[in-house]
Amino acid sequence: MPTTLVLGVGNTLLSDEGIGIHVIRYLERHHPDLPGVAYLDGGTLSFTLAELIGEADQLIVVDAARIDAQPGAIRLFLDAAVDHFLGTGKHSVHEVGLSDLMDISRLTDSLPAKRALIGIQPQQLDWGERPSPSVAAAIPDAAKLVLELIHDWRQPAPQAY
Repeated sequence: MPTTLVLGVGNTLLSDEGIGIHVIRYLERHHPDLPGVAYLDGGTLSFTLAELIGEADQLIVVDAARIDAQPGAIRLFLDAAVDHFLGTGKHSVHEVGLSDLMDISRLTDSLPAKRALIGIQPQQLDWGERPSPSVAAAIPDAAKLVLELIHDWRQPAPQAY
């Protein structure tokens, strides 16, 4: 069974900026023992995560992202769309670190075959240990999207005739 790394990114001391971590904590509480799935609090990113990313077959990153939507809105980027989103301006709060980690994986030929970025539009990035109400309300939906991706990725590919 492929291994899936679900990486939550953020700083939980800066309200909505920590949304990726809040989603990871929600998943750990509600879906703690999914076979082949590892949840990881990536904090504000570190190059030490490159090895863990490279070991995964599939990667799902959850992060605050500027997606030009209402606070709490969720947008899914898959595979090449992740690379495009990270490479076209300042959208993700952790864009530089995240794109650097992806580049390291690409250069070492260990970029996960399937990857996704779940971006959640922040409302505020001020001091505070809790996300704003509109962003907090998105946590269950973001977690559901993570679970749907894991389920979909486990389905066998259709055979060509």
